Amino acid sequence: MFSLIFSGRYVGTAKLSFGYIDLLGWFKAGVQMTNGGAVGMLLASIVVVAVGTTGLYIFATLVILVCMMLIINTPISQFIDDYKLKKQIKREMAEQAASEEAEAMAERQKQLELDLKKNYVPAAQTEVPSVVNQAKSSEKKKNILDYMKDDKLFKKNKEQEASAESPVPAEPEVKISYGLEESVSVPAGFGLSDEIGFSAAAPAADLPKKTSDTSRLPIKEYNQPTAERHQENAAEPEKDQTHFSSEPLNKTEAESGQQMQMKLSKQEAASAKLDPSELNLNKPNEAMAHYQFPPIELLKKNTQNKNDAALTSNLKAKAAKLEKTLQDFKVDAKVVQVTQGPAVTRYEIHPNTGVKVSSIVRLADDIALNLEAKSIRIEAPIPGKAAVGIEVENEKINMVTVREIIDSKEFSESASKITFAVGKDIAGKAIVADLKTMPHLLIAGSTGSGKSVCINSIIVSILYKAKPDEVKFVLIDPKVVELGNYNGIPHMLIPVVTEPSKAAAALNWAVAEMTDRYKKFAEEGVRDLAGFNDQVKEKGETDRVMPQIVIIIDELADLMMAAPSQVEESICRLAQMARAAGMHLIVATQRPSVDIITGVIKANIPSRIAFAVSSQFDSRTILDMAGAEKLVGKGDMLFNPLGAGKPVRVQGNFISDSEVHNVIEHLKSQCIETEYANDVISSIEKSNTSEVSDDGDELLAEAIETVVRAEQASVSMLQRRFRIGYNRAARIVDMMEARGIIGPADGSRPRQVLMTLDELTSMKSEGEAVLEAEGAAEEIL
Repeated sequence: MFSLIFSGRYVGTAKLSFGYIDLLGWFKAGVQMTNGGAVGMLLASIVVVAVGTTGLYIFATLVILVCMMLIINTPISQFIDDYKLKKQIKREMAEQAASEEAEAMAERQKQLELDLKKNYVPAAQTEVPSVVNQAKSSEKKKNILDYMKDDKLFKKNKEQEASAESPVPAEPEVKISYGLEESVSVPAGFGLSDEIGFSAAAPAADLPKKTSDTSRLPIKEYNQPTAERHQENAAEPEKDQTHFSSEPLNKTEAESGQQMQMKLSKQEAASAKLDPSELNLNKPNEAMAHYQFPPIELLKKNTQNKNDAALTSNLKAKAAKLEKTLQDFKVDAKVVQVTQGPAVTRYEIHPNTGVKVSSIVRLADDIALNLEAKSIRIEAPIPGKAAVGIEVENEKINMVTVREIIDSKEFSESASKITFAVGKDIAGKAIVADLKTMPHLLIAGSTGSGKSVCINSIIVSILYKAKPDEVKFVLIDPKVVELGNYNGIPHMLIPVVTEPSKAAAALNWAVAEMTDRYKKFAEEGVRDLAGFNDQVKEKGETDRVMPQIVIIIDELADLMMAAPSQVEESICRLAQMARAAGMHLIVATQRPSVDIITGVIKANIPSRIAFAVSSQFDSRTILDMAGAEKLVGKGDMLFNPLGAGKPVRVQGNFISDSEVHNVIEHLKSQCIETEYANDVISSIEKSNTSEVSDDGDELLAEAIETVVRAEQASVSMLQRRFRIGYNRAARIVDMMEARGIIGPADGSRPRQVLMTLDELTSMKSEGEAVLEAEGAAEEIL
């Protein structure tokens, strides 16, 4: 081609001919290097005739370029093919190594299972039988206390007992920790390597060892110095596998539930009192001297298993997808750690320098779409870390049992008697809380989010920590069926309160008890309950030792509807001053609205637990910030204790109805049933059977006399005469109409007065005579 280009210089100026003489001349000139030679000149002449001189140069150049590309492309193609082949060989070798490792792990797991079967103690030898309380039949008329003490709602039917299957001991499984255990190791880097925390647990260590006396195991000690927790219980009858019954409430309980919704007047709520005979303030007797804590075997173990190999590959894929999603939206960040929790998985994102945190928060919906997640929550930033947390709901929620938390090191090492189990955080750490440092707790969330289970776990946790003479409970349950099964345990100060009048009386008593305790503190020159108890013990006056009191209100909304001002005032006084007196409040509600959780209550109860709610407005009412609306339910909570900067996401522990019943039956078997005074029972029956009147008003009597004398009744007249507002005047008019003093409204005309002045005077005289007769009878008695 180069010869062709060289020949083109001479072809363009000479006459084109193709004879033998011309070829000979071209050859000789080519030898002398004056043209392109015979072949070059011949080909150049043909091309020039065909496409011209310009076409000759273009054709030659193209042919040269094509040849060069063919020469260069051949070794490059061979190199690419060799690279692809080597990469495929490496991938096949890695897959083969992974499969061999999985087979080896399966063989080791089978070997561990065989070893565990050899050392396994049957569950029948480790379970502690509970005591079956003999039911007391009575033909007499039942009163409200009978219903409060009756636990038939929480027992099985005989048909269910007959058909119940005998428990089969669950075969222990080898547990692999992946962020769900108490010890968590966080490696550096991506966080998904083999050393992320995959370590075979040793469940054989958790199993009880065989002893000579297989009928009883030693009770686990929880920081108790006494020797009672190490004593072995005698053999007991076979436990009654009872649970909460689904039978509907009877007529009497339904009627009492309707009476609870009726409002109390301010005078009735303020004057409600508790008779001293209703209080369970008896000093420890001989039975309580040998009090035994509930054995841990009454609570169920968590038997859920996890497939960590599949879990790791799934998390790696989602982490890579999350990084790609951020890069697609021009956010330069990478995943530095992945933590699998019981309910959610947290991906820790580390943004590079210059990336705004708000740019990641704005992508919440896009991240949820690309990860195919049910819901996500972004924590920006994670407290104490230079990372942004993206919490993605797990496909399956792993249950956290209350036994896991009570068995944990954090719970057993807590010295407080009112420590309770909360649950596990995302890292798998057991979360416990001390009610003494909180010092009051507000629990709120929508229906079915886990409030009642949380309250039961709090009560059971304290029962595993404190003796009856150390902690007393005051339980207020307007829903009747939630806490009624705790009646009869020695830790109860009074029976479970189910009526608004009794609730107001209990709160009034708590305020009076708080004031009385502070007076005793002042006499002894101490500042709090612990100092008072220590001082009286040093003096040998052990009968003056006072227990801590935990007041639990299961549904605040019902009480706020019945007596809002008195309940709110009592709660606020207790929240403000009761901490040093050893009295603590736990308030729960399923209506987190501003009319139920008022600003005064929120200001005095700093510790909160928020379960799943329907909107961020409800979340702000509980926590003063959004976030609870993105919880997944089933015990998923935001725990914000006093002093915490931001709430912590925790999976609450679960306790079943049968576990609660077993613990209660164990406690009831150690105490004598509390006897209540007959006059208290009759007064309660009288208050329940009498019709609750509408709210009274201190101006009602004067208003009736004014209307009767004026022989006309209207709201505006009462407003002018007594200088009151429209709402109060209208209520007084409605009260007079209900009592038959005035007639119904008749358009714009005044109401008709149905009572004369003489009738009113005679009624007054009869009332005074009745009062005088009652006073004389009291003096005679």
